[in-house]
Amino acid sequence: MTDPQLASLANGSAVPLADVPRLGFEVLRLAIWRGIERGLRVCSLFARPIDDQLELVAVLADDRAGMLYAGRALVEELTSLVPTCPQLHLFERELAEQWSIPVTGHPWLKPVRFHAPYRGDAPAQQIGVTDYFTVSGDEIHEVAVGPVHAGVIEPGHFRFQCHGELVLHLEISLGYQHRGVERELVGGPNKRTIHYMETLAGDTTIGHASAYCEVVEALAGIRATPRAYALRAIALELERLANHTGDLGALAGDVGFLPTASFCGRLRGDFLNATAQLCGSRFGRGLCRPGGVGFDLEPARLSDLQARLTAAERDVAEAAALLWTSGSVMTRFEETGRLTTEAARELGIVGPAARASGLRRDVRKTHPTGLFQLVHVPISIVDSGDVFARAYVRWLEIERSVELIRESLVELPRGAVKREVTALRPDMLAVALCEGWRGEVCHVAITDEVGRFAAYKVVDPSFHNWIGLAIAMRDQQISDFPLCNKSFNLSYCGHDL
Repeated sequence: MTDPQLASLANGSAVPLADVPRLGFEVLRLAIWRGIERGLRVCSLFARPIDDQLELVAVLADDRAGMLYAGRALVEELTSLVPTCPQLHLFERELAEQWSIPVTGHPWLKPVRFHAPYRGDAPAQQIGVTDYFTVSGDEIHEVAVGPVHAGVIEPGHFRFQCHGELVLHLEISLGYQHRGVERELVGGPNKRTIHYMETLAGDTTIGHASAYCEVVEALAGIRATPRAYALRAIALELERLANHTGDLGALAGDVGFLPTASFCGRLRGDFLNATAQLCGSRFGRGLCRPGGVGFDLEPARLSDLQARLTAAERDVAEAAALLWTSGSVMTRFEETGRLTTEAARELGIVGPAARASGLRRDVRKTHPTGLFQLVHVPISIVDSGDVFARAYVRWLEIERSVELIRESLVELPRGAVKREVTALRPDMLAVALCEGWRGEVCHVAITDEVGRFAAYKVVDPSFHNWIGLAIAMRDQQISDFPLCNKSFNLSYCGHDL
């Protein structure tokens, strides 16, 4: 349990805003610290304007009890929790950048996305122009990579402080993909809102759209139909299959192991085509809609999807087996880019990267909604925290996702696929977590007095995990960076929003 002064709610639910206590900042700060000390973690921390003041809103997750806790406080300045709670480092930097909130005690309040503050008339900083951490000494040198990279890839800037080939420190600077989506969501929902959600991170269309739909449904006081929940879960697992399979192929490619790289490149497309069988879009656009789903699955397409799944499962098993039995591949994977369990816990790492470091974090198991309340989803755990662990967790999840989809298709509930969504209830707070393929997707919405979005906060798993890549690269060879980077495979646009 956490501080009793915080409001408790289940995943995918809403509570009256009046039931979320407005505390003094020091009281809220203490509640957050106590929660983290007891094993809770911060899902979301953001501010919203109220007249001439700012209100800080915090959401914490208790994975053991399967509960969420929320609190709020009016703030003018912050005393940093980062020295004792490192997982808050990026949240506090974001607050300082977005709202010009003075934060005392933070180790380094650098820009997150290099945009102009949401209040005041300060201009935006030029993206990437900032002070970077440097290491001095004999034979120390700096290697700067990006933001423009070879090939078709999103922009991001990486600075390595090296001694010879050894990386002493990696600093990651993003913001090149900032689109200001969260600001556009205020005043919604409207016809554009669902399309923003589907493109927050294009490879996580189902993850973000599912979380958004559950937020809207909670605010409207309805639930999707059982058949809709099942189809959403199937689509979510297909999204996981496509991306995990693609990642195994890319990891194989990074170490020059072409058989698996070639197989998985094709198999990723097979899983994407299976998603297209559901809704006509390989990325799942148009499927998840508030109240349910936009497409049903009639018997002919269901049978075709089952056949596609069986064929792809067989082929991906053969491709993955080549990895685990290749000595040259294991030599590169094992002990490379290690992130310890304690570091992953302190940094608030989520998703496969967390599970590869031995943390039992999987929203499908710890905070289930919809179909996941009815099915058993084992948490795939490996504790070595290296590239091998992050690859093998993906393989375990591929096996289990295939089984979940197969069972769900056989036992697909009958009935309608969508319910009507009524007006959203005013002055409410709703939270939805979804275990996207990269990890926990968190959406938090607050409605105003007429039931429109007064605030909407999105936390993509990449927001938590980029620092994990930086820490994993310490004391590694700089030539291992592409392999380590791919083993996390984080989103630039999901972080930048």
